[in-house]
Amino acid sequence: MEHRLNVPFQPDDLRALRAGDVVYLSGVIFTARDAAHARFDQMLKARETLPVPKGACIYYCGPCPAAPGEVIGPCGPTTSKRMDAYTPALIDYGIAQFIGKGARNSTVNAAMKGRAVHFAATGGAGMLYASRITSCELVAFPDLGAEAVYRLEVTDFPVVVTFDLLGNDVYARDIAK
Repeated sequence: MEHRLNVPFQPDDLRALRAGDVVYLSGVIFTARDAAHARFDQMLKARETLPVPKGACIYYCGPCPAAPGEVIGPCGPTTSKRMDAYTPALIDYGIAQFIGKGARNSTVNAAMKGRAVHFAATGGAGMLYASRITSCELVAFPDLGAEAVYRLEVTDFPVVVTFDLLGNDVYARDIAK
């Protein structure tokens, strides 16, 4: 099935999604990669508020610098598994949508079931994703460069649901074949 949804999502939006669905996102998402996740982890352990709001959608991406006249440079996804150690705590914090590439581990899948969804973005399509971003604003950790946290406004940003609230996992289905 195909969906066009605004982010951040309403709870009913997540319930309607099924693994394998194609979704075109419009609205606000936040980038965060390995280094930003390590800082999120430190902040959560110190009981500090994260620089991304609860309910936010996190895109595992470190955008390249923009060329003159562009909003952002290429910004394809990084491997989701690299953030697995931090994801359950982020779900507990209130983050319920993640975009990356590849399968998650069983601990993350258990934490997501009933509470969060994972989307796949296509690796190697950084320019396509850049073309769907209408604004880019640095939010936190400027010392991290491309791995800083950025607020992106997106229009028709294409992703595929790989893990839904019911616990359906497209990667597990593929392995079982």
